Amino acid sequence: MNYLKKRFSPFTYYLLPKGFLLLALCLLPLLTRAASILIPMDEEQKDHLKSYGIAFWTLKNGETVDWLLNYRGGSFMMKYDKRLEDECKIRGVSYEVLADAKAGQIITEVSDPSVNMDLVKLEKAPKMAVYSPKNKLPWDDAVTLVLKYAEIPYDVIYDEEVIRGDLPKYDWLHMHHEDFTGQFSKFYGAYRYAQWYMDDVKGQQAMAAKLGFKKVSQMKLAVVQRIRDFCAGGGFLFAMCSGTDTFDIALAAANTDMVESMFDGDPADPDAQSKLDFTQTFAFQNFIIDQNPTSHQFSNIDVTPIRQVERSRDFFTLFDFSAKWDVVPSMLTQDHDKVIKGFMGLTTAYSKSKLKPGVTVMGEMKTANEARYIHGEFGKGQWTFYSGHDPEDYQHAVGDPPTDLKLHPNSPGYRLILNNVLFPAAKKKKQKT
Repeated sequence: MNYLKKRFSPFTYYLLPKGFLLLALCLLPLLTRAASILIPMDEEQKDHLKSYGIAFWTLKNGETVDWLLNYRGGSFMMKYDKRLEDECKIRGVSYEVLADAKAGQIITEVSDPSVNMDLVKLEKAPKMAVYSPKNKLPWDDAVTLVLKYAEIPYDVIYDEEVIRGDLPKYDWLHMHHEDFTGQFSKFYGAYRYAQWYMDDVKGQQAMAAKLGFKKVSQMKLAVVQRIRDFCAGGGFLFAMCSGTDTFDIALAAANTDMVESMFDGDPADPDAQSKLDFTQTFAFQNFIIDQNPTSHQFSNIDVTPIRQVERSRDFFTLFDFSAKWDVVPSMLTQDHDKVIKGFMGLTTAYSKSKLKPGVTVMGEMKTANEARYIHGEFGKGQWTFYSGHDPEDYQHAVGDPPTDLKLHPNSPGYRLILNNVLFPAAKKKKQKT
């Protein structure tokens, strides 16, 4: 009605045929109907983390999602549905209802060749698995925390399920805070008399025996090789903290014994370092393993012992990729803040000198020559490694309480995890060359 009042004077109204006026009044609601819902991912969003859950919920309900790369922080746009609008309200997610014309304007804007934006169609909710022990350990995993907070469903699997051959059931796998070398996270020096440590060792040894392995290190190597095959076959792999570098260390040490007797009952091969095969690894090469059983260090991939970065200056920066040409890293770096607070872990940051050629660095602390967030391809699949333990807990210690994400609904560091969760849902798009 307001539109007609702007176009016609009251006198013109009077002169118009009654049939035209009736038709105009009937068509007006259709012309301005709610066609789409936009979930903004810039500073206007009240809960960035739960927004990913809304996108996942939409996919689970058989609808598609338009991921608008670099548009207002990497926003999502979906077809309007009253149930979707209600779900946004229930979860406390900010949204905007758009008419057809406005939605079309946005698509035109992001498709413009002159701007660093693009639209990626998310088509199907990936089947999610988290590799995590079934027993309770005195630390939490950032990925499971944020998946629960965002209300994204996942299955928990561990060594038995992997060895049994369950991985092909899934599209996406996260590797829990883990030590794939079979040295029990190298907590021997500080925690060997702690009950939780002794229980963990005993439980892992029992599982290795059940699955037909003489040592935990042999079981973990078999797990790593099956995960490698999962990725080679087209799976998506995401890992954090020690689940990243110990994965590559185990692959490189497949033909030697780098584990000391307190972990596996026999001495390590004194020539283990020279027998490492870096052709087998995903991300790292030319590293030196740390065979001191009382050290928390696995190798010199991680720079924790030598880094001299004050907490107040501990930040890393996300790279700004071309959304139209470098679609994959653009998806994985979508955020409302390009400067991310640093955080520590058993593996805090990667020495850039140990990265293989072809690894894409997506986040780095340039002044310290550290990589924090990296990506690559393996076979038909892709992997992402993210260093540190918890993006909202600078130095998470054993026994500390879990992070309450209700206090951090707009965490830029946690958003990087959730970018990886949605990544496998993207319609396969041929990369430009």
